Amino acid sequence: MPNTVLVTGASSGIGLVTCLELAASGWDVIGSARTGDKAQRITDAAAEAGVTVRTVLMDVDDPASCAAAVEEVGPVYGLVNNAGFAQSGAVEDVSPDQVHRQFETNVFAPIRLANLVLPGMRAAGEGRIVNVSSVAGRLTIPLMGWYSASKHALESVTDALRIEVEGDGVKVALVEPGMFATDVWSATQEGGFPDPSTPRYAAAYARGQALGARSHKLPDPVWVARTIRVALSNPVPLARYVVGVDAVSGIVAESLLPTVLLDYVKSVSTGLRSGRQIPFLDRLLP
Repeated sequence: MPNTVLVTGASSGIGLVTCLELAASGWDVIGSARTGDKAQRITDAAAEAGVTVRTVLMDVDDPASCAAAVEEVGPVYGLVNNAGFAQSGAVEDVSPDQVHRQFETNVFAPIRLANLVLPGMRAAGEGRIVNVSSVAGRLTIPLMGWYSASKHALESVTDALRIEVEGDGVKVALVEPGMFATDVWSATQEGGFPDPSTPRYAAAYARGQALGARSHKLPDPVWVARTIRVALSNPVPLARYVVGVDAVSGIVAESLLPTVLLDYVKSVSTGLRSGRQIPFLDRLLP
């Protein structure tokens, strides 16, 4: 219990790298996965890295599955809510069912799990909850408006939770990565973009799919994993940890630049309008 941490969405990307990073640093790590095959990926990756990571089967979208998994795991010192996905598409093109699924996974599930582990943390008089958000939780990205909305919501409720449970010895922190080489971006190719309602969206979706196909050129997610480790182990964790040059520069720009200029840059960079493209994104595309 003193160093046990549960990591959700642990079979790939940031979640898997975080499991390996924490295990190598001496944490007792339990990685959650939806299926036995995905759990085996965690076990195999841990064996290859020379560390031990326990696994538990859990579908974060299913309340009964979450409750059963937390009961199986028992009390934990830390919870890393990493499971999530990015729903792509213009606001008008994303169906209500897709919107509900986006919020279920990215907002309701992390808080559901926090509520399940809080009694054990209160009983111990200590604990850590780290919610993995995104730079999209601080600024809105066109063609990913519902994803941005879900991360804005996660950040807001996390801010409230942090203040509410601090008196019980439980520390809550947000980690806000920029773009890293994870499945969250490559997933935009796998049916992530809905049918476009206008030709202009079709062109922008094609650009987004091309960017997703080059996601392996983005920075290594190990930097996010190391930040999560700091958030778990720092005696006085920050409320927010921004990770990545693009995330830092984007938040600074959002704070300082006029909205009309920011709208133009976002519109051009996503392919919604013609103009000089953003050099960083251009290097990722054909």
